[in-house]
Amino acid sequence: MGAITAFLARVGGLAALLAIVVGVTPAFARGCFPIAERGLPGVHLASLPQGATVAITYLGHSSFWLETAGGVTAITDYNGYHRGPEIPMVVTMNNAHGTHFTNAPEPEIGHVLRGWNPAGGVAEHDVDEGDLRIRNIPTSVHGRTGAHANSNSIFVFEVEDLCIAHLGHLHHVLTDMHLGELGLIDILMVPVDGSYTIGQELMREVIEQIGPSVVIPMHYFGRASLDRFLDLMAEEWTIADAEVSSIAYDRLSLPHRQVQVLQPARP
Repeated sequence: MGAITAFLARVGGLAALLAIVVGVTPAFARGCFPIAERGLPGVHLASLPQGATVAITYLGHSSFWLETAGGVTAITDYNGYHRGPEIPMVVTMNNAHGTHFTNAPEPEIGHVLRGWNPAGGVAEHDVDEGDLRIRNIPTSVHGRTGAHANSNSIFVFEVEDLCIAHLGHLHHVLTDMHLGELGLIDILMVPVDGSYTIGQELMREVIEQIGPSVVIPMHYFGRASLDRFLDLMAEEWTIADAEVSSIAYDRLSLPHRQVQVLQPARP
């Protein structure tokens, strides 16, 4: 109950609590509570370690390959260049920049989720594919307003009792509404270039706003910018600098306040 209480306080708890009491799901709490139904026991892909809920492979730039125990595959910020071992079932594209999307995704991909609405307005996605749920939270890019006010999306991947968020091309700290829509995030993928997206000091502030267990850096250009970010985080977070591109997680083995560096499979 302590984690739920903290969550309610974070997102404006009175409104959330009132909605729960009267049986109405608040728009800012669509998922990612700390207690969730697990999938069927014993169902695991051969490529995942026994007991793992999700495997994450850093493909490069801001693209990750996600694979669930139920066999669902997804790629974040799919640009047609950073590819996985096979065509994924789902791809997300956070904004319309050439390194973050493609206009020619393979027709076999079941769901192509863009973080902006090409027709204007706000992109809205909430998709279930097997044991994976994918939804988005619109944000701005470089403080744009008007038709471009919601030109980036944070994508959230819910699998069994883990919640993973990919910040995309984030350019600002988050509002209470953003945090409420996110829910409780376990694993957070963050851009750490410090220039094209958000400054590294502000990125650390965003991380503390969200409060994940694991942070995975992405979208950096050379080891120097990554090391500056790691130095910034090292006082209060454990740094795990892996020599591999892939890692698997489950609820029981999830570390606490760890920055997990993965090597890009294709820089």
